[in-house]
Amino acid sequence: MELSALVLLLVFFALLMLNVPISFCIGLATLATMLLSMDLLPALTTLAQRMAGGLNSFALLAIPFFVLSGLLMGRGGIAKRLIECAMALVGALPGGLALVNVMSCMLFGAISGSAVAATSAIGSFMLPEMKKQGYDDSYSAAVTAAAATTGMLIPPSNIMIVYAIASGGVSIAALFVAGYLPGILLGIALMIVCAGYAKVKGYPTGARLPLKLVAQKVAAAIPSLFMIFLVIGGIISGAFTATEAGAIAVVYSFVLAVVVYREVKVSELGNILLKSTETTAIVLALIATSAAMSWILSYENIPQTVSQGLLTLSDNPILILLLINIILLMVGAFMDMTPAVLIFTPIFLPVAVELGMSPLHFGIMMILNLSIGLVSPPVGSVLFVACAIAKVRLEQLLKPLLPMYAAMFVVLMLVTYIPAISEWLPSVFGL
Repeated sequence: MELSALVLLLVFFALLMLNVPISFCIGLATLATMLLSMDLLPALTTLAQRMAGGLNSFALLAIPFFVLSGLLMGRGGIAKRLIECAMALVGALPGGLALVNVMSCMLFGAISGSAVAATSAIGSFMLPEMKKQGYDDSYSAAVTAAAATTGMLIPPSNIMIVYAIASGGVSIAALFVAGYLPGILLGIALMIVCAGYAKVKGYPTGARLPLKLVAQKVAAAIPSLFMIFLVIGGIISGAFTATEAGAIAVVYSFVLAVVVYREVKVSELGNILLKSTETTAIVLALIATSAAMSWILSYENIPQTVSQGLLTLSDNPILILLLINIILLMVGAFMDMTPAVLIFTPIFLPVAVELGMSPLHFGIMMILNLSIGLVSPPVGSVLFVACAIAKVRLEQLLKPLLPMYAAMFVVLMLVTYIPAISEWLPSVFGL
């Protein structure tokens, strides 16, 4: 087992350092490990079978639907209306535009289910406006990047579907509902940091709008926000599955973007479909190779060995969960969320269950933990998108991100050690 784990890690990180796409890193590292115990042809056959088996899930059909609906929402004028809604609600508070940025990312992330899409859509509107008001470019980009991670927790979220499959049957509906309170708590924590930062730096606040105008701005955003109630309400009520909800989300976002708002032309649909296909292919390649790696890990009894090792370190659940969180934080800094969930769920979930944590609670903790990795160097994808939009260097974002990292870690600890934050809302709906 020691040799297998060593080969797996060495090949994976060697390829990663050579800038090889992560799905190829995972697949080749898995193949190299298989070759320790079988010949080339059986290894290749097993790899292909496990990759195909990893994609043989009805629930995964929801991913291309949610990707497509997110792209339609991103180009359909949704972001602009959500920003105006957030501006009307919190723009007059200290650090108004930063708070608007956070709230807009929360709302758009909840609709699109993508942190990268939220960073791109909201950042493109908010960063120029914040610059006009005297906000520092690096700070504005840091706010956008950190706030965009809330979309991983506030449903619909593709990564929750991936975790449901990796965990062996946690309800997608329960995961969706469980993400609301942690996601909102994370957004509030970031807003508190932004308000304090604004007071220290003396950033301006927006004008207080008349109540009538506030009502108009909120009303204009209701058609966009209704998709959340349509998708989640339908799943909770049992009217349709998560996959069917994805298809309904596509139809609704198409009507909204093309017919109601008329921000997307029919001639643009081809490019949107092409982009959604490209994004889906990347995600599914990661899922396929990660499923194969999960199999070789299980074949070599690595999860069981790690579980036993962790449980022998200490009998204190607080210390073991803290150690798991630290490991996942390091993993998230180097690996995309999808493969991280697929690979490390079989390793750490049995430990968490042994400690009395429910699979639902562990899933929310894991997703929140790995969301921090999206804004952590050297691999954080959201971080690079924010840098590109703001036209700043990565190192310029690190200083303003430090208090936001602290806020995110505090929320992570609260979610880890207070199960009710994740489990209360699903229990209310009988999930």
